[in-house]
Amino acid sequence: MTYVIYHIPGKKIGVTNNVKYRVEEQQGYNEGEYEILIMSDDIDYVSHKELELQREYGYRVDEKLYKQLKCNQMNINVTEQTTTFPCPVNKLKGQLMDNIGMKWETEHGECLITNNSVEWIMKNVVTSKYNDKRCYVYNKAFARYFDNNDAHTRTGGIMSDHRDTCKTMCRFDKIRLWAEDRGLYHKGDPKTQALKLVEEVGETCKAILKKDEPEIIDGIGDCVVVLTNLAHLCNTSIEECIDAAYEEIKNRTGKMSNGTFKKD
Repeated sequence: MTYVIYHIPGKKIGVTNNVKYRVEEQQGYNEGEYEILIMSDDIDYVSHKELELQREYGYRVDEKLYKQLKCNQMNINVTEQTTTFPCPVNKLKGQLMDNIGMKWETEHGECLITNNSVEWIMKNVVTSKYNDKRCYVYNKAFARYFDNNDAHTRTGGIMSDHRDTCKTMCRFDKIRLWAEDRGLYHKGDPKTQALKLVEEVGETCKAILKKDEPEIIDGIGDCVVVLTNLAHLCNTSIEECIDAAYEEIKNRTGKMSNGTFKKD
């Protein structure tokens, strides 16, 4: 990981591993309004050099070394089902960006904080029901994200372009991103989504009766979209629901009768 000592003239000297996010997005400065003083992979070196430069330039000197900051020692809790982060959702992105490159093992595979996976986490994170200062993601869904994307390959310091992120997302991730951007998860309700599903199923059935192929495709797609959002609002994921259903039916036996499979 590359650490950067940056200088905002007349304001401060600081350290980050993501200049675009920390200086431009968080602090509101544009290129040309700050300068890069030092870049290094050695966190010990930059941690001590930052304080030295703060003294040299006459700025307030930080009380702790950069490497000692709590945000760079994120103490996550990994269980069989979830990874829990030690902060509320509204502070999570900053902590994640400060820990780019951090990885941990789950029963479903290795998980890694990258620029791309930060976006996934922020779209799928859930506030703990027992402590609103903690939040979590489901390990199975997060590990599957890495299986379906090239997320491991993008750990650089600049936030990926939204369009590039969408290219590497699985279809369900795209649906969740679309819903999040429109406030559906913030203001939505499982009951209204369930009713929406009934409406979409009705439209699909009507299209099937009419043998209207474009409307059939549209109807089935709409049902999948609603089911994806319904799952998210119920604190699970469509992938987890599909896997659970498959585990239940994979060894089921039966026979076809009147166009329907009937289990034994």
